[in-house]
Amino acid sequence: MSIKADGIWAASPSTTRGSPTPLSSDAKGERIAYASNKSIFVRSIDNPEISKQYIAHTAQTTVARFSPSGFYVASGDITGTVRVWDCVGEGATKGGYHIIAGRINDIAWDGDSQRIIAVGDGKERFGHCITADSGNSVGEISGHSSQINCVSIRQQRPLRAATGSDDTSLAFFHGAPFKFNTSVRGKHDKFIYGTAFSPDGAYLVSVGSDRRIWIYDGKTGEAQKQIGEGEHKGSIFGVAWAKDSKRFVTASADQTVKIWEVETGKCVQNWRMGEEGVVSIPDQQVGVTWPHGRSDGLIISVDLEGNLNYLIEGNAKPVKVVRGHQKAITAAGFTEDNKSLWTGSYDGRVCAWNSSTGVAEKVDGETHSNYVNGFAASGSEGRIYSVGWDDTLRTIDSSSRTFAGSSVKTEGQPKGVTVSTSGSDAATLVATPSAITIYANGSQVGSTPIKYTPTCMAASGSIVAVGAEDKVLRLYTFTGSSLSPLTELRDATAAISTISFSASSSPYLAAGLSNGKIFVYNNSSGEWSLLTNRWSAHTARVTSIAWSQDGKKAVSGGLDTNVFVWSIADPGKRVKALNAHKDGVGGVVWVDESKVLSCGADAAVKCWKVEGVQ
Repeated sequence: MSIKADGIWAASPSTTRGSPTPLSSDAKGERIAYASNKSIFVRSIDNPEISKQYIAHTAQTTVARFSPSGFYVASGDITGTVRVWDCVGEGATKGGYHIIAGRINDIAWDGDSQRIIAVGDGKERFGHCITADSGNSVGEISGHSSQINCVSIRQQRPLRAATGSDDTSLAFFHGAPFKFNTSVRGKHDKFIYGTAFSPDGAYLVSVGSDRRIWIYDGKTGEAQKQIGEGEHKGSIFGVAWAKDSKRFVTASADQTVKIWEVETGKCVQNWRMGEEGVVSIPDQQVGVTWPHGRSDGLIISVDLEGNLNYLIEGNAKPVKVVRGHQKAITAAGFTEDNKSLWTGSYDGRVCAWNSSTGVAEKVDGETHSNYVNGFAASGSEGRIYSVGWDDTLRTIDSSSRTFAGSSVKTEGQPKGVTVSTSGSDAATLVATPSAITIYANGSQVGSTPIKYTPTCMAASGSIVAVGAEDKVLRLYTFTGSSLSPLTELRDATAAISTISFSASSSPYLAAGLSNGKIFVYNNSSGEWSLLTNRWSAHTARVTSIAWSQDGKKAVSGGLDTNVFVWSIADPGKRVKALNAHKDGVGGVVWVDESKVLSCGADAAVKCWKVEGVQ
């Protein structure tokens, strides 16, 4: 009996409007690294469904940078901590260093992969230079009067470093050890967001919110020329060099990514994201990287929604867009007919994932405005129903992956959603604090008032189960447009947090509680009775339970970050995946008898291989 990790479908980069989002690619052009929530993801560029997650940070992460050797990543968070860790092996932490008393905005490595400069928004200082293996100081970062947004180190000797700040100045340092040399003022009149030395060390470029691009001598720091005056119509958030040092790319809030020639100062390629002529805030480009070591000249930019756009010269549009969630995944559902995973997150985003390839598509149309808290699938109609804390019930066409029709306003905040059938009748049921409302064909057909506070619901055919805060599990019979009370199960020792029916002809019913216990019922004798209460390994609220297709195994996820697989045949045994999702599991589903998918507060989806569980 075992459960093994079988892949991570990474979360999207965390973005903030009006701020740059650093992206980093390794020297071979095979991987990309970025910050997302409290994690760092290192992701294959050619196979984005393959990734690694680093979870040693305890606060929101802000930046990740590959060392030139490609063996290590340095990452920073909002507390001013920088961690250096192995990104090739098991992800072991090499060192953790407190750099400044505030957010780390950017990190740069020297060409020997030995020194790091980390900068940000501190109190006593805005940056520091240390050795990567021991954290010893190898220079001072001074010369700024406001937070530093970006840093770059020349990869050749003599070593040089440059930092850009909110004080509109560019500071130039000689090293090592790094010491302040000059301050370039008057070139930018607003915040400087990006600076980068060319790979050959000949040039330095800076960009910022004044939409200007300045080129400097890489060895002396003298300003040479400004290019592209007036071409970008919004703040420039990112800049990256081509390997040949003759061109560089910029990413801007005007929804464009542009390639520039250094010698001529001309823009030689322009991509504009979104619909032509339509101003779209989510399409603002807030970060960019130009992976070296590739033959295809691929550029990757990130937009405000966290989508990774794969750009190749000569193509007017991205050749690929990698999507996912930026915020905690709060609900998950699965459809057997097309083997798709449906996920909804804290910010209302809904994605459909191909369970065999790990590719996500954003569900088009008018989505929920905030927290998605439930999915229910109607296989016969090819529809998925979702509810959210915007007090709406929405319908998704599972084949076209779009929201179909208009949303339906619920009678209160939805606590659960399910689809129930009775003969030829099928309806969508939504539990709210005052009633269980029945919908068919997009309109309300019935309502059953309740005097308890529901927390979750599930259905198997015409049997509907509703869990509540009063520890009672209530069963109803659904008939067309009404519910009739069937029985009440009062074994629970805490509020019921999630319930799930197995798919077998004689179904089991599992109820997860807020104290981590799971109670399983069956009705083999014609009455619902407690089968086992031994599924009690979770130490916090059970957030999701799903049954395998054969109805003999169940998987559960909880706020304790763990995933467990249980067996009806041997209730006392379980297989476990500890720390499956940082800050808690939001949903679990079975794909087939040996594959489970889980998702959680880290905004990632993880695959698990289950073996030997009967």
